Amino acid sequence: MNFELLIQLIVNGLIVGLLYGVIAMCFVLVYKSTQIVNFAQGEFLLIGAWVCWASLIYLELPFFLGFALSLVFMAAFGVLLQMIVLRPMIGEPIISVIMVTIGLSIFFQSLMKWIFGVSPQSYPQVFDNESVNILGLNVEMAYLMSMVIAVVIMVAFYMFFKHSKHGLAMRATAFDQQASQSLGVSVKHVFAMSWGIAATVSATAGIVLGMVNGVSDSLSIMGIKVFPAVILGGLDSIVGAIVGGLIIGVLENLAEFFDSQYLHIGNMYDIAPFYVLLIILWFKPYGLFGTKDIERI
Repeated sequence: MNFELLIQLIVNGLIVGLLYGVIAMCFVLVYKSTQIVNFAQGEFLLIGAWVCWASLIYLELPFFLGFALSLVFMAAFGVLLQMIVLRPMIGEPIISVIMVTIGLSIFFQSLMKWIFGVSPQSYPQVFDNESVNILGLNVEMAYLMSMVIAVVIMVAFYMFFKHSKHGLAMRATAFDQQASQSLGVSVKHVFAMSWGIAATVSATAGIVLGMVNGVSDSLSIMGIKVFPAVILGGLDSIVGAIVGGLIIGVLENLAEFFDSQYLHIGNMYDIAPFYVLLIILWFKPYGLFGTKDIERI
């Protein structure tokens, strides 16, 4: 057994898993505050990555300035999307709102192809060294950057929900919308804020992934690819999203290792998380940390 390759893949899996956890947190954030599963989450990654790429190529901004500008754009984009498209759907059946998010996913994919074309594009070189050697393991600088960003976002989420006024309002809204509204919390503002945060954080992940693999339509698939992590951890659990992301990240790389070394089935990297998703739903339908929904009649 090639232990050096195995350890390399596990480390890569943990780093990528942190990024998966960040994206999964966006699913959880929107679901907890609005009870909606946002199937356009992957398109937030794609739009954020393209906006950052355009700011670097057409506006010729330094990377970190273009990065910050892209996040500001995506925050406004998420808030406006909720206000214009989704707010009129309040009170409608949940399945209708979910179908709207699927429609938005298709629309944004087509729009990005129309504006930027279908050819993958690379970011200008950001770091002098593309990779760094850590304890004998070669780790790409973009992945190290993603790890730092992911940890910062997770700590920021914790502080935001635990100590800020808006975070407490979002927690109250997630627990009971009617009760929180009776206490003076603006549910509409909470909904808009949750979509703005989800768009911003997803764009961050999209930019980091774009630095590694280039910007293309494949980024939008990340929304579906991360979904097993969301279900594994629990659709309403922030901690579950992080744990689920780490598990799926490592699992993908382990599947790739054993497939390349022993099984030779092919494509196990992509399909292994969905096998795990089926097994988890079989034994724990609410995920590892999800809240059981008990209905009494």
